[in-house]
Amino acid sequence: MLNKYPLWKYLLLGFIVLISLLYAAPNLYGEDPAIQVSATRGAKVELATLDKVQDLLKNANISPKSASLENGQILIRLNSSEDQLIARETLGEQLGDGFITALNLAPSTPAWLEAIGGAPLKLGLDLRGGVHFLMEVDMDEAVSKAQEQMVQDLRSELREQKIRFRGIRKANNETGVILRFSDESTLAKAIDHLKPINPGYQFSDKEENSEFILQISMTEQKLKSTKEDALQQNLSILRNRVNELGVAEPLVQRQGVDRIVVELPGIQDTARAKEILGATATLEFHPADYETDINDALAGRLPSSSVVYKDRNGRPVVVKKKIILTGNHIVDAQSSADEYGRPQVSISLDSKGGSKMSRFTKHNIGKPMATLFIEYLPTGKKKANGKAEIEKREEIANVATIQAQLGRSFRITGLDNAAEAHNLALLLRAGALIAPIQIVEERTIGPSLGQQNIDNGIKAMAYGLLAVVLFMFVYYRKFGVVANAALLFNIVMIVGVMSMIPGATLTLPGIAGIVLTVGMAVDANVLIFERIREELRAGKSIQKSIHEGYANAFSTIADANITTLITAIILFAVGTGPIKGFAVTLMIGIATSMFTSIFGTRAFVNAIWGGRNDIKKLSI
Repeated sequence: MLNKYPLWKYLLLGFIVLISLLYAAPNLYGEDPAIQVSATRGAKVELATLDKVQDLLKNANISPKSASLENGQILIRLNSSEDQLIARETLGEQLGDGFITALNLAPSTPAWLEAIGGAPLKLGLDLRGGVHFLMEVDMDEAVSKAQEQMVQDLRSELREQKIRFRGIRKANNETGVILRFSDESTLAKAIDHLKPINPGYQFSDKEENSEFILQISMTEQKLKSTKEDALQQNLSILRNRVNELGVAEPLVQRQGVDRIVVELPGIQDTARAKEILGATATLEFHPADYETDINDALAGRLPSSSVVYKDRNGRPVVVKKKIILTGNHIVDAQSSADEYGRPQVSISLDSKGGSKMSRFTKHNIGKPMATLFIEYLPTGKKKANGKAEIEKREEIANVATIQAQLGRSFRITGLDNAAEAHNLALLLRAGALIAPIQIVEERTIGPSLGQQNIDNGIKAMAYGLLAVVLFMFVYYRKFGVVANAALLFNIVMIVGVMSMIPGATLTLPGIAGIVLTVGMAVDANVLIFERIREELRAGKSIQKSIHEGYANAFSTIADANITTLITAIILFAVGTGPIKGFAVTLMIGIATSMFTSIFGTRAFVNAIWGGRNDIKKLSI
């Protein structure tokens, strides 16, 4: 029989309606302003911490809605945004460095909905408020650091193989190193040993001024890989630093070949975020050169294996170029005070770093070791290529005599104050950036502006929906009512699907995508209804006209939506930030509108008019 669905199709439609309603429902309950308290490494959130938090809030005359300890974190729900800001400031000052106090918004979703995975839509920065940074990675410095590492590795490798060389330095082209040998046989021996263990490098040799020169340069593929690795490692390290800042639901993602976008919802004071995210600090441990006289060094009589740095008081210190250990091996760093109350940073190394430190200190007890602090700071100037210029600052943090063999844990002192020790510990704990980063764009969006964006977006959607509903009702009468019901269900489906997708975020352009979908969703029904009218005018029966209308319009509907879907996929693939948000809602909207306009309305039409021979006229 024409225009009749089997029972299973109606049951399937009912199941999809129920699931969509369930997962869209959490958005009706709203969110509470909240404070989230978590521990940094070395600290622990316990019931005693919860009691202390409640006492601090009570002393500040703040009455929270609730305070709970779950999964090692304390979540405090508050009655207003004003209480939230006061509570954050109070707890941040009183709890100390061992805890991170972050602004948050806690969903008011009922427990039974949470039990099945129900959660409200995550809102983007333009709707929630916060700070947006666009950061640029200094790729020239990344390549330079790779060169420096290559010099160190080649020097160690040749010495281990007892292959004598006159000198080694970075090449002027900034993509390789140059080695000098005294005879051709040694050069050939070096090439035979180094070439197999250094894939991705080009080897070229020549004779010059009675010396044999070997130049080892990165291939284009190796150079590209070095830059890509620098960007990816900086991405990972920035994510760690954002976690240390304690921001709820942050966004850290790449943009192009050398830029990174960082969005921090809820943050309004950007000074602290800029200080931590933009800082590039690390440590290197070098043997101190106690054999070279400092006056000789200042006069230029310095061994090629040594270099002069200054400490933070401006005094010169001679150290060996040899690097015992870099900050890459640091897995934890905690600030504290020593037995005399002076600030210090306790450092823990990974197994490889611990082995290196242990081997060196075992054979150098009684000798001095220098801690070199390296920092990259913006100068405010521009390079010839238009990129920001960054200054590299190096200073000796301290020189300590090795008293015993060290392992994976030790400490550094000589810091000015507790705040400096705390910041250094945070940076080392989160990892040293592989290449310096410059903030090239900064935007702050207030929470009131975010709420205004939400209100305006909802108004635009409501007005658009009202206009479409009125048009469909007036022009297509009862069939228009069916199309309107499907349109409302389509919006519910979009919200439900986006709420179910992990990581999906609704932005202001995303709301624009939903508004656009509202207009597009009825296109399919317009095509179907007009085709039904044509069939009726051709003299076909009502049941035949309905059947032919849906069957013949399908290919046109599919073609139109597939081309739009391809465009949305391209936008999602190449776009970033707001463009991705628009593309996501557009793709979901296309899929749900296809379902509701064809399958949904057909189910309604079949249930009301399908299989009936007593109908003399359609209200269409």
